Amino acid sequence: MFDALLLKTFVAVVDEGGFSRAGERLHLTQSAVSGHLRRLEEQVGKPLLTRTTRSQQLTPDGQRLIAYARGILALHRDAWAELTRSAFEGSLRVGVSEEFAEARLLRELQDVAAQYPGLHISVQVGIPGSLLSLMKQGELDVVVGSLCESSEPGLALWREPLVWAWSAQPLAALPTPLPLALFPEPCPYREAALLRLAQAGIAQRTAMQCASYAALHAAASAGFAVAPMAQSQVGPGLAVLGAEHGLPALPDAEFRLFSAPDADPRMVEVVTQVVVRYGAARRH
Repeated sequence: MFDALLLKTFVAVVDEGGFSRAGERLHLTQSAVSGHLRRLEEQVGKPLLTRTTRSQQLTPDGQRLIAYARGILALHRDAWAELTRSAFEGSLRVGVSEEFAEARLLRELQDVAAQYPGLHISVQVGIPGSLLSLMKQGELDVVVGSLCESSEPGLALWREPLVWAWSAQPLAALPTPLPLALFPEPCPYREAALLRLAQAGIAQRTAMQCASYAALHAAASAGFAVAPMAQSQVGPGLAVLGAEHGLPALPDAEFRLFSAPDADPRMVEVVTQVVVRYGAARRH
């Protein structure tokens, strides 16, 4: 019989592309993650990953097991939800940052609500700093968003580079002062971008203040302004600018889930699983 914890670690390593990120997602040390994988391989009697200093790839046996592992864990989630559905009644107020306001995540939350007929989920979209303030005021139960270099306590989900996005059209030279497209305060990407430019002595101006990612993308893809955004948000029509263009490196965007002290921990776990699945799908 497979240990569900070992399977969960195995899936996390595959989805996150490494042991350290899997550890962040599961709140485990890298050595604990390695230990789980070693125990699982001992149970199977075959290697599941081929490891190098920079990456790991699934072996043929690992490719076969990953599909079963996902199915077993899904059955665990379904059984748990079925047996506890009567315990969830009332409302769950979820705050999500602008970049999470996608149909895929909303469908996942809708599926959760369908599992628990007595549960009503409402979603508020906003800037992480503002959403966290609302949660502290008792107006939200869970907040999902990203921060940069913050000590704000929360469940680490994943991280990815924060980059400078600009039009994919050929670039001769960046304008001076540098035109920026930014969300209003308190936005972690705005704060990180302005700080790094100030430290590098690069003059800037806010050319466009945006209320949505659609506006941010439009400003960058048109070449109207440079926009700081998470790398996964860089889509068609956009290119990443870097040191070769004279721009300083930005910190990672750290995606986290925050919950109010009085939020139902079982419901928080359900939302966490939804967001983790969404994040894994978004990065592949």
